[in-house]
Amino acid sequence: MDSHSTTMILVLIGLIVLSGYFSATETAFSSLNRIRLKNMAAGGNKRAQTVFDLSENYDELLSTILVGNNIVNIASASIATTLFVRALGEDIGPTVSTVVMTVVVLIFGEVSPKSLAKENAESFAMFSAPFLRVLTVVLRPVNFLFSQLKKGLSRLFRTKSAYSMTDSELLTIVEEAEQGGGIDEAEGAMLRNVIEFDDIEAIDIMTPRVDVEAVPIDAKKDDVAQLFRSTGFSRLPVYRETIDSIVGVIHEKDFYGFVWDTEEEIDHIVKPAEFIPPSMKVSAVLKLLQQSKSHMAVIVDEFGGTEGIITLEDVLEELVGEIWDEHDQVVQEGIQKLKEGEYRVFCSADLDDLFEFFHLECETDASTINGWILENLDRIPSVGDAFSFQGLTFTVARVDSNRTQEVLVRCPIDSAT
Repeated sequence: MDSHSTTMILVLIGLIVLSGYFSATETAFSSLNRIRLKNMAAGGNKRAQTVFDLSENYDELLSTILVGNNIVNIASASIATTLFVRALGEDIGPTVSTVVMTVVVLIFGEVSPKSLAKENAESFAMFSAPFLRVLTVVLRPVNFLFSQLKKGLSRLFRTKSAYSMTDSELLTIVEEAEQGGGIDEAEGAMLRNVIEFDDIEAIDIMTPRVDVEAVPIDAKKDDVAQLFRSTGFSRLPVYRETIDSIVGVIHEKDFYGFVWDTEEEIDHIVKPAEFIPPSMKVSAVLKLLQQSKSHMAVIVDEFGGTEGIITLEDVLEELVGEIWDEHDQVVQEGIQKLKEGEYRVFCSADLDDLFEFFHLECETDASTINGWILENLDRIPSVGDAFSFQGLTFTVARVDSNRTQEVLVRCPIDSAT
């Protein structure tokens, strides 16, 4: 073998290495985690900043990689053909060259480099970034021509512009991070609450009218003090004549500081209430309460009556979960297993949790378990009332003020998880 052939073989090996480099770089930049990269760049990693800057103009980056990859592949194929023609002759040399180079390029120039780069996307992207940045500058005229061609094709085929990430995609990212161990279950739950926060309406988390503790504006001081003691609440709505005419809110601290043991009446300390529609998003409720420096809002129905109230604590619990203080009575778990195939369900539990627990598929207008039971019974529930739904038997176990408080669920087999 002469020195000229040796040189060509060395050049061929170098071109195959470059082919692997370009293939790996393409995969690395398309697979890297931009959020992780941005954090590394913010921490002072200059290589990470270079990679991030290159990825910002992905079209130019991809054009550079593909041009470079095609140049080295074509050059390697030409040199290989020359070598095999010299060694085997013009009859079978080109055919053997094609077969050999196809296998070599697939193994060493495509499959293996891309597999390795996908597993180490950020580190390989940072390794390849300096050379790639220089090559991008060298090939800028070629990239400009390709960018103009792309614009022309976009106008011709009227391609849609890139869309932003949806809530569903964000939830999928959170789920994958939780499964991968990047975040724990509590952190995952909080992130899901934040993402879904703007989809929740005030009516979904309100305290309904029948559960609202309020005082008339002409109430006696002893009655107000007794209600503060019995409920443990620090604020109470105040109404005139009926609870449909709420005029404001009183604070326990103001009551004992300015009314109790004085000649003043409670109308002296009533503060204005915030009134909102049932469909108002809780994110907007939070902003309203912050701006007005209030802790409570009254939800008004379509007739102008009181539908319920929502507090700042209710809103925050949608983000961080249940908040218990020293005055709260911690309720039992919403669903309790009594024995195999039999469960007690407290109607304070969430209706969606009930459906998920028992694997029920149901479309309903009800927002609470009590409402769903009313929908199925089609009458005011009484203890012992029962109905069947998708193979389960629901029996009313406890009723208070015409509302179901507990229900027993029986299933022929343990269909819950």
